[in-house]
Amino acid sequence: MKSSKSLIITLIVLIVISALYRIIPNRPLGFAPQLAMALFGGAVIKDKKWAFALPLFSMFLSDLLYQGLYAAGISSIPGFYEGQLTNYVLLAGVTVLGFTLKNITVLRVAGYSVLAASLFFIFSNGAYWLGGGPDIRTNLPLEKSFAGLLQSYTQALPFYKGALASTLVFSTMLFGAYYLLTANAHKAKAVQA
Repeated sequence: MKSSKSLIITLIVLIVISALYRIIPNRPLGFAPQLAMALFGGAVIKDKKWAFALPLFSMFLSDLLYQGLYAAGISSIPGFYEGQLTNYVLLAGVTVLGFTLKNITVLRVAGYSVLAASLFFIFSNGAYWLGGGPDIRTNLPLEKSFAGLLQSYTQALPFYKGALASTLVFSTMLFGAYYLLTANAHKAKAVQA
């Protein structure tokens, strides 16, 4: 994508819409567009700072909105919490993964979407366990054992399912829209030539 005024406006609109979507009450656990945005940004946006900015600003804006709702007593979900920096680092990592997505095809986008959601799940829940995150049933810290690590992954499975589904859905939308827009641009150039 060429850096231009229309690109910047498109990115800002994507950031705002995805941030608002992420705070919708009662959406399925983990079902949010940020992983797909990170993958798309890395694969398509040539300017690396914008590739990273797209998902990170979206996540930050939604966390800011969550925090406002939490402070107002409207939501039980805080926007800012201990260990959250890990999610931002992992989201940036998904953007880097997107840099390796060359020769964009439906199968490659689907494979990368599964890989992105899976890597995020593995690393984020491993970090949760390492950081002494609590067992959601007992609110006691997870054991520092293989069983504790498995418990961390087990209790996060609903989030993984949502992240996997949403990454596939939103990647289809983002990459599909990009394909249609670039195909139409190429057709228009061919007609003008």
